[in-house]
This record gives sequence, C-alpha cells and structure tokens, in this order.
Amino acid sequence: MPQSQLTSSFYMQRALQLARLGKGAVSPNPMVGCVIVHDGKIIGEGWHRKYGEGHAEVNAVNSVEDKTLLAESEVYVTLEPCSHFGKTPPCADLLIKHQVKKVIVCNLDPNPLVAGKGIEKLRQAGIEVEIGILEAEGREVNKRFFTFIEKQRPYIILKWAESADGFIAKKDFQAVQISNLLSRRFVHKMRAEEDAIMVGTNTARYDNPKLDTRFWTGKNAIRVLIDKDLSLSKDLNIFDNSQVTICYNLLKNKILNNNIWVKVEENHSFEKFIIQDLYQRKVQSVIIEGGTLLLQSFINSELWDEAIVLKSKKILGEGINAPKLNITEHSREDLAGDSVVCYKFSER
Repeated sequence: MPQSQLTSSFYMQRALQLARLGKGAVSPNPMVGCVIVHDGKIIGEGWHRKYGEGHAEVNAVNSVEDKTLLAESEVYVTLEPCSHFGKTPPCADLLIKHQVKKVIVCNLDPNPLVAGKGIEKLRQAGIEVEIGILEAEGREVNKRFFTFIEKQRPYIILKWAESADGFIAKKDFQAVQISNLLSRRFVHKMRAEEDAIMVGTNTARYDNPKLDTRFWTGKNAIRVLIDKDLSLSKDLNIFDNSQVTICYNLLKNKILNNNIWVKVEENHSFEKFIIQDLYQRKVQSVIIEGGTLLLQSFINSELWDEAIVLKSKKILGEGINAPKLNITEHSREDLAGDSVVCYKFSER
C-alpha cells in the first residue's frame, strides 16, 4: 500500500506493536508506543523501554533527524501524553514545545494525575487532538495498568498445568512433569512479563520451586507465598534470598534481607488482604501458580482476570484434581503437543 493511502489505524497499530516491547520492564507504568508521521511517512518511533527512563513520546521525538518537520507532523500515541512531573517531565509539554500539527491518541489515561489533563493542555496550546483510534486494542495491551488504576488491585492471572485426565500432581503431592519443555519456557516467559508469582504452602513444600526465569531472558518476579502457620523449612528454594519474597502468615511481621513476612489478621480474607497489600506495594500483576486449593479459592471468590491452563496429553490415572473453571475457553493454541488454553473472567 502506498504511504499516502495508509490510515490512522495502520499507524496506531504500529504504535501498539512498539508499546508491547516494554512488556515486563515498565511496571507500574503503562506500556506506551509512539509513531511520528510527516506527509505520509514515518519519521520517528519510540516506546517506553524501562520504568524511570524516557517515555514513548520522548524517544520518538529524539529519533527524528530533522526536528523542523515536527511542526507539520502527526503524532500517534497509544496513551494520553502525561501532563505531570513524575520521574520524567510531562510529555504533553514536549509536544507543545515542538508545536506538532496533530496528536492522535488510542486511550485516555485513567490515572487521576493525568485523566484528560494532557489532552486539555494540548488543545489549549492550539494542537488538534483525536481520541479513540483502536481503543479496545489499546485497553487489551494495557489491561494490567487499567485494572490496577480502575479496580485498585493487580491484574490476576491463574496458571496451572494438567494431565489429559485432569490432574495437576500425583496423589501424594509428589511433583510430576506434566507439560513439555517448550511449555516450561512459555511459563518462564510469562513470569518475566509479570510483577509477582504466588504459590501456596503445599506447592512450596512438595515442589520446592525456585519461581525464577532461568528458561527465559528477563527479570525475576517478586515471589509471594502463603504459609499461615510458618511451617515451611527455611531451607526451601523460595527463601534463598535471590529474589524479593513476601510470606503472608498469621504470626509475625519481619524483614530479613530479601525475605518479608507479613502478618494477616485472622478476621481478614487471605486472598483479599494479599491482593490489597500487593496493590499498596505497586504490584501491577500477579500469576497464581498453585496449588489447587489456592487457585480454587481465587476462582470461587471471583477474584481473577485471566487463566492460562497448559493441557498435556499425558495420562496420570489418579492424583490431585486440577481446579475447575466451568466456563468457555477464550482461545487455544498448540505448543509442541501441549495445548495452551486461555480463559477470561469477563467471559465466564
């Protein structure tokens, strides 16, 4: 397609592609991409690469070789340009400084610090603004951020692997490798993209997981553990101080190196207390990896957003039952023989 015929949707789609490149690196900020177009040609691109560093608009403007073209350019950005000073100056001010011709925005920023103020600032400066191009796609890209701001809690992902006959482990809690190697890499990729990973007492005791990303490139998430009576051995991998680990319990508050013990009052719901505490710690997303009791408690409480189930062709014959969702799957894809099945809470 000739560049003169390219549509606003095309440029915004490119901006959303760029935004996704920040996945796992910008939380608690949103993922944002920016494309600058002059006379039908893309002359600058950028995305928010890492929390605390330059925003998408800054990186896009910096990539433009001839800055004099900016005054006759359209700027496509996936989220409303910020209007406040945070770790970096306001992006709206940068676009005003260069007197860009027009700003096309995918989503308004729900953060009260912005929430329309960036759009207002641009319009007051005489810059034309268009809102809502590919709005649904933009919300999907930033579903973690929108959930965090609008629902005041992390985005919650349930994850488990189950055999073809519906078991997640052997009857005596003995761990068994249900999914294949490619599925394990997929899980570690998931871990690198989210802020925290949660497991229950039995999973920590019998599986002794590291909950790291050794099969993928990326950061290690915060480890979250439930150990109500503090019955777990301190020799377990989860207490090895290699990652920040938060242990929710009924007995004590304590901090020792990277291990944090947080006491939950007995009259509180463990699930709701943990989710609210993680929100206060600016954890934008959490994967709940098991076991069945923990996963089912979040399902029964309707406190989840997405479930990723790795379904294997392996038969166990007997064992510990996998959690029950009883809803229609959202999507399914093959992973070298395993099936990756996604469920959405909104489609329950």
